[in-house]
This record gives sequence, C-alpha cells and structure tokens, in this order.
Amino acid sequence: MVYGLRYYFRLKGDNKRAISLPSLKREATLPVILNRSELKALFRAPKLLKHRIILTLIYSAGLRRQEAINLKTADIDFERKTIHIRQSKYLKDRMVPLSDLIARGLRKYLEAEKPNIYLFNGREPDGRYSPEAIGWIMHDALKKAGIHKTVNLHSLRHSYATHLIEDGVNIVTVKELLGHADVNTTMIYLHIARCHVVQAHSPLDTLYKDTL
Repeated sequence: MVYGLRYYFRLKGDNKRAISLPSLKREATLPVILNRSELKALFRAPKLLKHRIILTLIYSAGLRRQEAINLKTADIDFERKTIHIRQSKYLKDRMVPLSDLIARGLRKYLEAEKPNIYLFNGREPDGRYSPEAIGWIMHDALKKAGIHKTVNLHSLRHSYATHLIEDGVNIVTVKELLGHADVNTTMIYLHIARCHVVQAHSPLDTLYKDTL
C-alpha cells in the first residue's frame, strides 16, 4: 500500500507527500552458508568438469553470479595468481587471489574445453553462459549431494566470506575481496563466523611474553 501511494503521488506531481511516507523495513535475516564438508560434497557432485570448475571457482574467489559469467580467459593470471574482476557491481574493478587448487583445475579445464574469449562459453548470443544455466548447475549439484539447506548460488559467496573470517582474515580485507562499497555490508558475516575466542588479557603481558 505504501509503495502504491508513492507511485500515485509521483503521478500527481506531489513528490513531497511521497517522500514523507514511511519506508518498509526488510526482515533482518542472516545468510545461510554451507559448511566445509557440504562444500566438498557439492564440488564432487557434478559429472562434467566444467560444472565442477564453475562452482569451485565461484566459492574460491567469492564471485557474484554475473562476475563468473563475465570472466574472460585473459582475466586469469596463473603466474601472478590473481583473478581480475572487471566492472562489477558499483562499476568497480578488483583483484582477488587465485587459489593454487583451482588453478590446477582451470588448466585442466582450459586444455579440455578450449573456451573462446569467455572463460565459460554458453548459448547466449555473445557466447557467454546464461544466468539461468549457471543457477541450474548449483541446483542440480545440491540435489546430487543430498544438501537440503535453503541455499542458492550466492550462498557460495556467503560461505567464502564467512570462512575467510574464520581463517583469521580481517574484515576490511574481506570487504575489499568481496567488492563491497560499505564495510557495514561485510559486518554481517561476523554474526555467522565461528571465530576463536581470545581470553581477555592485558597487552602488557603479550608485550613481554618471552621474558615472563
């Protein structure tokens, strides 16, 4: 009703009344992630190497769906161990680390498939994979792996961020790796991550730890 009234006031040219209407708040929920055992089962599930590489790469680099679709073979730098993500959300480029494990898989995939321009060729007019097709890969793998959590392709990105924090990567670095514009967006993963709890202590004790 609120948004219907806003639209009505815009049509009538009464923008002041439209702005003064209350906004609707979304229900605050935490992202659902996959644990490490579930991820291993998920990555084993697809029969095709290409499908296994797609899912594993998305998790290993924390990619959005469209970022994975837009990747070109030239964006993978095996020598520098980086992935160049170009003009993603907020029209920003960023560099993320290329996992040694996924690098081995990518070399095998490139040798077998020999993709042209885009890393993952599909049936779109420009040769890219379609968003629907890449979503189906995730859905099918979840079914084969027997995972019943309410998750989707973006859950791999949520899992990536959470596991980085659990591995001790600081929140600002995770923000940059994800390409978030605001660190507050990244902070949500602190509510999911199971981090090692350090007992409260005086920094003086750790300053002279070797002499105590």
